[in-house]
Amino acid sequence: MTTDNSTIATGDEPPAQERVSREGATGNSRWPLYIAIIAIFVLFWVFGAINGKSTTTMLNLTVEGIMLGGILALGSVGLTLVYGVLKFSNFAHGDMMTIGAFVAFALMQVLPGYEAIGSFSFGWGLLLAMILAAPVVAALSLGVDFALFRPLRRRGASVVLLTMASLAAMFFLRSIIYLIWGADYHFYYQGRANPAMQLPFGITIQADKLFILVLALLMVGLVWVLLERTRMGKAMRATANNPDLAQVRGINTERVIQWTWIIAGSLAALGGVMYGLASQVRPEMGFVLLLPLFAGTILGGIGSPVGAFIGAMIIGVAFQLSSAFIDPTYGPGVAFMLMILVLIVRPMGLFTMGGD
Repeated sequence: MTTDNSTIATGDEPPAQERVSREGATGNSRWPLYIAIIAIFVLFWVFGAINGKSTTTMLNLTVEGIMLGGILALGSVGLTLVYGVLKFSNFAHGDMMTIGAFVAFALMQVLPGYEAIGSFSFGWGLLLAMILAAPVVAALSLGVDFALFRPLRRRGASVVLLTMASLAAMFFLRSIIYLIWGADYHFYYQGRANPAMQLPFGITIQADKLFILVLALLMVGLVWVLLERTRMGKAMRATANNPDLAQVRGINTERVIQWTWIIAGSLAALGGVMYGLASQVRPEMGFVLLLPLFAGTILGGIGSPVGAFIGAMIIGVAFQLSSAFIDPTYGPGVAFMLMILVLIVRPMGLFTMGGD
């Protein structure tokens, strides 16, 4: 099964000649949209200048937006994988991120390595806790699928029913969080300074946020390699394209689904820990992230990990730049308006085939 690079197909695969033609048309039609998005960001800069913001301030807001996009990307990539293979929106994904953050917080209480590493505010203990939290959340994702989603799939439940079930799972998982950790917020490193690094052009950035961006790039790259270069990745794309045909060809679709949950859960854990590091660990953090996660996933194109990454970056930058001329409270609204404008032109998103 062949699909657009780094894209999990979400419909029947067209013949090779038609597919090549469509890919060419799709690539050509994206450029005006890219230019329009850049023009909107330039307009944000103009509005910021009108409101008295300096070039340095706007540069720093842009960099902050890219860092926020890195956090969103870690969640959006897992979210788009689940939708690409299972064809439903998993509203519990945000709370999976929250559980990952809290599991890492609990592990840090017993792990060594509290001392800061170089210019970072965190130590080896956080990195080890994050690595251990990933399989915990992956196992939890498998458990939720085994107890809730798989029985519904076997009964032929509709997409709407599966989505409503994920909403129920979201509230259940949040109740578990409140039961175990309470309603208080926590910090991985209470009171520890997080000095900013001075970069050219007056840009200041915390080393922690640079680490988050590098981690997001690394994870997206690994997912791309998985989908494009491994047998499991090809099986995932075949299952996403046509699960019945995949079964006829001998692909164990249930195993593919299990690996999808493992990858999505692991990425959710990493995203939750990084968001907790950048801000604070609290029970509502997953819910706060959920709508921007969906916005990035939809904007980039459902089923495309690379699209989810770029969509998350666009949402993050739009969110931060808009704070230069409006109240930051309205930042999500600006990001969603940008998403809507893109979807009017390309209803399937930036990187999903079939949008033209």
